[in-house]
Amino acid sequence: MAVSAAAAPAAEPLPRSIFKKFLVMLCSLLMSLYVFYCLADRCQTLPGPIIAAGSASEEDEGGGGEFLGGSAELPPWQAAAARRKRLLQRLKQRRRRQEAAPGAEVPAGGGGSRAGGSGGGGGSAGTAGTLALLLGEGSKRLPQAIIIGVKKGGTRALLEFLRVHPDVRAVGAEPHFFDRNYERGLAWYRDLMPRTLEGQITMEKTPSYFVTKEAPARISSMSKGTKLIVVVRDPVTRAISDYTQTLSKKPDIPTFESLTFKNRTTGLIDTSWSAIQIGIYAKHLENWLLYFPIGQILFVSGERMISDPAGELGRVQDFLGLKRIITDKHFYFNKTKGFPCLKKAEGSSKPHCLGKTKGRTHPDIDQEVVQRLRDFYRPFNMKFYQMTGQDFGWD
Repeated sequence: MAVSAAAAPAAEPLPRSIFKKFLVMLCSLLMSLYVFYCLADRCQTLPGPIIAAGSASEEDEGGGGEFLGGSAELPPWQAAAARRKRLLQRLKQRRRRQEAAPGAEVPAGGGGSRAGGSGGGGGSAGTAGTLALLLGEGSKRLPQAIIIGVKKGGTRALLEFLRVHPDVRAVGAEPHFFDRNYERGLAWYRDLMPRTLEGQITMEKTPSYFVTKEAPARISSMSKGTKLIVVVRDPVTRAISDYTQTLSKKPDIPTFESLTFKNRTTGLIDTSWSAIQIGIYAKHLENWLLYFPIGQILFVSGERMISDPAGELGRVQDFLGLKRIITDKHFYFNKTKGFPCLKKAEGSSKPHCLGKTKGRTHPDIDQEVVQRLRDFYRPFNMKFYQMTGQDFGWD
């Protein structure tokens, strides 16, 4: 047995070429793991080469940092992180310069543009802010301003116009949190909001809030400083528009005239019909004034939104503490639809008008019924003018 063991051949050492291949494969595997780790946004926690502290200038859009001891290109995963950091630095630098620059503030009556930007859409700061948001920066905040009403007053148009402003971020759909979904809680509500950067305003619009009895107390409980916007319209025209919308969904509903009166002979108006009740603005406003001062509510004219959209948007921007970036250069009048449209919508270079559901042709209504409605609304309108300090010219 000893002889046969001695005669057995010795094990050959692992060939050098196979060993090298093994090392290459191992290094490739480790490198792949490193790349995926960085893509998960965790590479800043790993040790890496030292990068020069000086950040690139604003003009150096594609420049990277330098390794101490000589120039070199960053690996892709570190270059992405560096670009992201530079983007935020440039955004902060621009904001500081805008605040410090002489003449940066635009008077309340002015129609000027943002310092460093243009009247056409917010300039480079708006672009940088959008890119930063796309990169996942910013945070979700509860809204600082809410369009609370009224239905068929022009709230959708106002929101679409405001979203052109680079410092406004808004929810597209109506959350209905303070009237239908309040039990879901503020965390659920906040999660619906878009991400915003410092200095930007988070907004939402739900027109039914204005006529919801519980909404003022609930919004005040969230934040007493919330700014409120109400878009109002001639209550008679608004009621007909409301009916027209319902008619498009339910063609078999009774006529407008039959729904308007409890008794056509006596001329008694049926105030329980929502289309009529919403237009009693003074009654609903009284509920809001129990929780918010009148100066914290802006009343926008639906009629002037059509005849002078830039003027009304100027008032809204002033109310929100924004610089007047949205001007008459942003609008054109669409004769077919009968209302103004945007020359360029948010995030697009194409003209944008509201959809087919807006600007429907109203049915012919008996003029006697229209006159009786005007007589009914007149005292409520007068009280509303007195409460708001504005004459909307509906009479």
